[in-house]
This record gives sequence, C-alpha cells and structure tokens, in this order.
Amino acid sequence: MTKSLKAQQSALTSFSYQIDILENKEATHDFFQEKIKPYNYNTLKPTAIGTLQINLGKMCNQVCKHCHVDAGPDRKEIMTRDTMQHCLDTLSRTPSIHTVDMTGGAPEMNPNFRWFVDECKKLGKKIIVRCNLTIILANKSYHDLPDFFRQHEIEVVSSLPFYSADRTDRQRGDGVFDKSIKALQMLNQVGYGKQESGLTLNLVYNPAGAFMPPPQAQLEKDFRIALKKDFDIEFNNLFAITNLPISRFLDYLIVSQNYDKYMEKLISAFNPLAVANVMCRSIISVSYDGYLYDCDFNQMLDLKVATPTADHISTFNVEQLTQRNIILGRHCFGCTAGSGSSCGGEVVKN
Repeated sequence: MTKSLKAQQSALTSFSYQIDILENKEATHDFFQEKIKPYNYNTLKPTAIGTLQINLGKMCNQVCKHCHVDAGPDRKEIMTRDTMQHCLDTLSRTPSIHTVDMTGGAPEMNPNFRWFVDECKKLGKKIIVRCNLTIILANKSYHDLPDFFRQHEIEVVSSLPFYSADRTDRQRGDGVFDKSIKALQMLNQVGYGKQESGLTLNLVYNPAGAFMPPPQAQLEKDFRIALKKDFDIEFNNLFAITNLPISRFLDYLIVSQNYDKYMEKLISAFNPLAVANVMCRSIISVSYDGYLYDCDFNQMLDLKVATPTADHISTFNVEQLTQRNIILGRHCFGCTAGSGSSCGGEVVKN
C-alpha cells in the first residue's frame, strides 16, 4: 500500500471514529458505563464544581503531535471578550468556583488574555495558566510573561515531554526543548519553582508513543535531578498525563496501527479507584465559543453537557450542572487506567 493510500485510509478511519462518537453517543456511553457499574456507578455525577477550565482559543505557536485540541498557528478560533465577560459574570455569582484554569492553544495569544486575568484576579479566584513555555520567547510582546505571571500570582503549568532535547523535539517540534529550557530559567529567575516563593511551577509529562506514563513519583524524581544538574532548573510538581485517543494522537495510533493495542492497554489497566476522582466530577470545561462540557476531552469531541437549558456559559446554572449525568465514552478509559489521569496528573495516590 502506498503512503498516500495509507494516509487516506487513516483519515477515513479517524473520521469514522469521530462520527461514531458524535452520532452514537449512547453506545459510547454504555461501553464505559458497563465497566463502572459493578462499582456502584449506575451514572457518574459531579461531586462539586470548583474549577472553570476555559479554552481561550485554538491558536498556538506550536504543532504538537499528541495535541488533542489540534491547535496550531493556522487555527483562528478565539474566545471573544463578550464570551469572557459571560465567564466573569458566572464566576462572580458562583462562589463555589474557586479556580480558573486557562488553556488553549496558547491562551496567552488571545488578545484579551491579560485583561481577563486582571478581571479574574479582582474576583479573588485562583488562576492557573497552561503555558507551553515557548510562547514566552515567541516575540518581544511575550517576553514579560514571567513577570506578569508573578505579579498576578498565577500557577503556571507547562508541558515538558522529557528532560532531553531529542525526545522533546520529536513530540513538539525542532528547537522546542532549548526554548523551553530558556523559558523555565526565566520563570525561575522571577521566583517560580523556588521553595517558599509562593510561586508554583508545575511540569506536565505526556508519553511520546502508544504507552502509558510511568509512575508519577519516580518520573518527578528523575526530572528534578536531571533539570537541576544540567540546567539549574527547579519546579514544584510534575504531572504525568495519559494521552487520550483523540485528534492528532488518535491519527498517530491509526497510522502506526497501534489503536487496538493502545485501547486494550487502557481497558486492561482500568482502576475503579480512579473513577472517584476523575476531573469531570469537579470541573466544567468552557469552549472558546462558550459552550459547556464535562471535560476538555469531551469538548474536543463536541459532547456538550447533558443540561440542554444550561449548556452555554451565558445560561450557566450551577444547580442543574451539579445534578447532571456526566457523558462518558471509550476515551474515559484513559482517565481511569493505572493511577488515573487528569489535568493535575495521577488521581490515585499510591
């Protein structure tokens, strides 16, 4: 089979999977639902809504192979100031939401990013920014981001696939490792990652292939030793996150003929203890156009929350959303495999 034909077949298979997800929601729901039923989960419901995770747009200065958002420089989807104001209105009248988690793409590329941070800070919310690091060096307008983060006491969460250039650049692009190291050093210089500074710098590890991440504690230890020894870099925590079979990573699994094997790994590693703490039980994910989702992954599959009269930030209803049934699918096995996975890393502490 020619490469061209393989690529076409891959695209068709990936497209078929996405259509299956979108048009056969009950079947996808039942697949995971049956797995959790024996553990007293007839449905999966929120425990609380403490975090509003907001996608400020799909525009990004990088094109990472594992990106489930399919972000990149050519993506023009961006959250408008009006939608941001709806988010602020929701935060203002919902005191139970204590954390605003800003993501993208590169959230800093939204032209209203700094205004939005200022307004969230005025409301007394904890702010997390998922920074890809290289954005800090992208051009002069971003060079002061470390100081901006420090001034607003933002928790910075940054992806660093590995502590060596070859593995990082294979996953995120040529030269990304060196730029990431420079950005981390800039963050360290203003106090991030330093003990007793109060400025939190967390790193994220995503596997570079069709395998699950190693134990988070050991991985964090290895990263800490290597980054300190080679680059004098310090950080607070490392989060190990399992790649879910969505978007670019799904394409990779199909092209490499690893999809079935990868799903078998996730399903065989199912851990019922992880179900209690999956992130969809405590967050609401907001898309760039204001629609609400149980998690960032459901957002990319366009599986909106099961509250038709409150599925947009402009109609946010905390009572309805707290009582909703969470929409499940095959990708949920990624969050419940092994020690579990979330935007904050493992969910089952060993």
